[in-house]
Formats: sequence, structure tokens, C-alpha cells
Amino acid sequence: MARKLKSDKILFMAVLFLVCVSAVMVCSASAAMALQRDWHVSRFLFKQATWVLVGFLLMAVTMRINYRDYQQPFVIWSALAVVAVSLIFVLFFAPVINGSRRWFGVGQIGVQPSELAKLVMVLFVADLLARRMERVNEIKAVLLPIALVLGPLAGLILLQPDLGTTVFLVVVTSILIFVAGLSYRYIVGLGVAMVPAFIALVMTHEYRLNRIESWINPWKDPLGDGFQIIQSLLAVGTGGLLGRGFMRGQQKMSFLPEPQTDFIYAVISEEFGLIGATLVLAAFIVIAWRGYSIATRTQDRFGAFLALGLTAIVAAQALINISVVLGVLPNKGLPLPFVSSGGSSMLISMLSIGILLNVSQHTTAEA
Repeated sequence: MARKLKSDKILFMAVLFLVCVSAVMVCSASAAMALQRDWHVSRFLFKQATWVLVGFLLMAVTMRINYRDYQQPFVIWSALAVVAVSLIFVLFFAPVINGSRRWFGVGQIGVQPSELAKLVMVLFVADLLARRMERVNEIKAVLLPIALVLGPLAGLILLQPDLGTTVFLVVVTSILIFVAGLSYRYIVGLGVAMVPAFIALVMTHEYRLNRIESWINPWKDPLGDGFQIIQSLLAVGTGGLLGRGFMRGQQKMSFLPEPQTDFIYAVISEEFGLIGATLVLAAFIVIAWRGYSIATRTQDRFGAFLALGLTAIVAAQALINISVVLGVLPNKGLPLPFVSSGGSSMLISMLSIGILLNVSQHTTAEA
């Protein structure tokens, strides 16, 4: 008799917890801003609830599609083509929002192709490594094909400009190649080559240089470039152990810019204190743990690399976002998966978990 397929319930519950946190905190973080702009107080909550519902629908569909179907060349190359065309379209035709071109509108819906690029790049790299893992240190067999795909996608995202997502895309790809057994000489060489390239990218754009300087010493310009990180740290610091209470946070009141997006973890810390912030962090740790467990118990290489890449998309982005809020890293402009307000991030995160849950259905028994 065929084995009944079961998804990872612990992983699903961790995601469900974070989505519930999102509904509560987006409502709290955005209410004051909505009123200031003469919008309905629940405007952002309604939008977020819509994205959550669509996200769960995507998750329900993808967790029922055999993940091996994504390994077909037609699927991978079609997805890469769609992402490339979308990034080009955004670069030339999208409106400028906050100094960059990252979104294009479909009706009242804003779509960010760079979010989809993360998922598609993981599919491509997982397939290539599954077929050529033994040749991972051969430049022509593995490293060159990955560079030929990653380079144009990263370049298009960098031109938007979006350095944070560009670096993130490179990091996730590098994690997969490293796990496949890439020689340390290549890793060291890549690291040495990236340092001057990163410095050049920062030095050639004044706003990036200011961002780095404000991260190192935010009090140098407390009302300018250092304002956001100072307000974030104040929110985290004043939360104490139990927090001020739901809807009672102060920093979201015109002090913390766009508190419902990249800095929503600061609002959580202020209103629910160390305990609330730790619970959210713990949920991401659970996702990382379950994703790693799925990857190690998957019966084929493609599933293993795919599970690891999907886990990295969520866990690494959460780590970066929380690090930015706590002042450990400079602002990257990356949202907190499942929690921050925004459609593209929510949909890609839910889509990634849906695929990961399907991979979990084909794993061996728990060790």
C-alpha cells in the first residue's frame, strides 16, 4: 500500500504563527500613518489580509504539486525568462518610487519581480547542482553556467537600484554551491574579489555611503541619515521585558518611517517586549530547523538543494532584517518574511513554504 503523504506540521504551525503576528502588527504599526494620510485606519490591514489569503491559496496549491515537476527544463527556463523580462520592464517602464524602479502595477496590485528572482534562481541552481554535484569545482561545468544566469539577474536588480536584494541573491546562491562541496580556494577567491567590488558600489553612490556612515555612527546625523536606526533602537530598548502593550507603541507615531514594512520587528519589540520579539525569532529558528531537517531527509539531490535554498530565502532574510533593526547591519531594505506589510514578499514566502511542504511529503522517516 502506498505511503500516505504528510506535510511537516511543525513548519506549517511556525508559518501560521508568523502570519497571525503579521495581521496583528501591521494593524498596529500602520494605523497612525493611515489616519495621517486621511485613509481608513484599517487600510493596510485589509490589504495584508488579502495577501495572506492569496498566499495560503498558493501554498495549498504548491504543496500538492510534486516538487520534481519543477526540475523540468521547460519550467526552469520559462521561469528565468519571465523574471528577466519583468526586471527589464521594471527598469525601463516602472514609475520611480523613493528613488528606485522596483515595482510595476497590475491594477491596484504592485509586483516586485526581484522577489520572484530569488525563488527562480534557487530552482535553477538546485537543478544544476543535482545533476553536476561531482563536478562542482569545474568552472565550465557548474560555476560558469551559474555565473551566466546569476550575473544578468543580479545586474538588472542592481540597476533598479537595489543593492540589498542583489547581495542577498548572491549569498543564497553561494550557500547552495558551498554546501555542494565547493573548494575553499574558490570561496576565498570570491570573497577577496567581492570586497573591492562592494566598496566600489558603495563609494560611487552617495546615499549608500551615507547609509554605511549612519550605521557606524547614527548620532553623527541624528535627524537625517541616522534617524531611522536611532528610532528603531529606541523602540527596541523601551519595550523592556513585556512591552508597552498592543497599539501603545510610541515610535511608530511619525518617528519610525514606514513602521509596517522593514522595521516592523522594532514595533513588535516595543509593544510586546523581549518576550514577544523572542517568540518571533524562535519561529524563524523553527523554520530554519525544519527546513534543514527536510533537506537532510530528502531522497534525491534536487529535493535536498531545493529545500535548503527555500529555507535560506526565508531564514537568511529574516536574520538580515532583524539584524538591521537591532543595528547589527546597515539598512538593506529587506522585509521580514511573513510579517512585514507587502504583497510580493508575502506571496513568494508562502509559495516557497508551499514547495518546501511538498518536499517534506517525500522525505524519509524522522531520525
